[in-house]
Amino acid sequence: MTAQAAPITRPVMTSPDSPPPLRRRRKPSLYGTLSKVLIALIVIVQVYPLAWLFITSLRTEQDFATGDPFALPKSLTWDNYARAFETGNLGMNILNSFIVTMGANLLIVLLGMMAAYALQVLGFRFSKVVRGLFLIGIIVPVQIALVPLFIDYSTINLLDTYPSMIIPLAGFALPMSIYLFSSFFNYIPRETYEAASLDGAGPYRIFGLITLPLSVNTVVTVVLVNSIFIWNDFIFANTFVLSEELKTIPLGLQNYIGAMGKTDWTATFAAVCVTITPLLLVFLVLNKAMIQGLESGATKG
Repeated sequence: MTAQAAPITRPVMTSPDSPPPLRRRRKPSLYGTLSKVLIALIVIVQVYPLAWLFITSLRTEQDFATGDPFALPKSLTWDNYARAFETGNLGMNILNSFIVTMGANLLIVLLGMMAAYALQVLGFRFSKVVRGLFLIGIIVPVQIALVPLFIDYSTINLLDTYPSMIIPLAGFALPMSIYLFSSFFNYIPRETYEAASLDGAGPYRIFGLITLPLSVNTVVTVVLVNSIFIWNDFIFANTFVLSEELKTIPLGLQNYIGAMGKTDWTATFAAVCVTITPLLLVFLVLNKAMIQGLESGATKG
């Protein structure tokens, strides 16, 4: 008896114009539906205050005073933004906040990277103890340093200057920045540094040509995280700034409070919209680099 040959099956050829084969759609699971609902609620909670702030900044004073503040405006006007610059010194306040933010971030990045490089890459005796001392600074409240700093600044004539705000802001932000940079430097393979050392590169050259270029995402993360707090700082600016010319944005918003506590709310909301716009734009542009910096600093390859 001869074995029967198996039937030959040929693949079915489909023309380019033929519709794709039908696939069974997966029914949405309860977990997926709840996750989408939760994400939608979080987005609404985060976006609604910004949308309400922008819409309210376009309302007329009479409409805001007599109508429901949470209702849609009856009419819109851009006069609030013009009045915001006329009532307060908003342009100078923004410039001062920009100078303080850039100066503090420059110190934070340079000192934080060099300290983390010395602790994590170069290493020395008791480096773990020194790292622990830096991390203790995270739990130190800034309020306990106000009076000693005020006395020291008044002694050396540093009150009412940009450094009087930049130095403490950078100092209190260094512990977290050192921790982020140290975590990222631990992620870089040790073989990279050893290969550079065998090629004759010293520690400064390794730092400038290897460590610094690889740390771009971490630098962006540190700058963005600290910029939010520095841009909105009120404690140090209110303590060490005495003149109108050096007031930052949080102090400048006090100019919209008139006699007997009367506040021009629509102009205040317009000023707030102007002041938060730069941070929002920078965050929207660099958010991907920030997320990558946080992930690279939190994992070890």
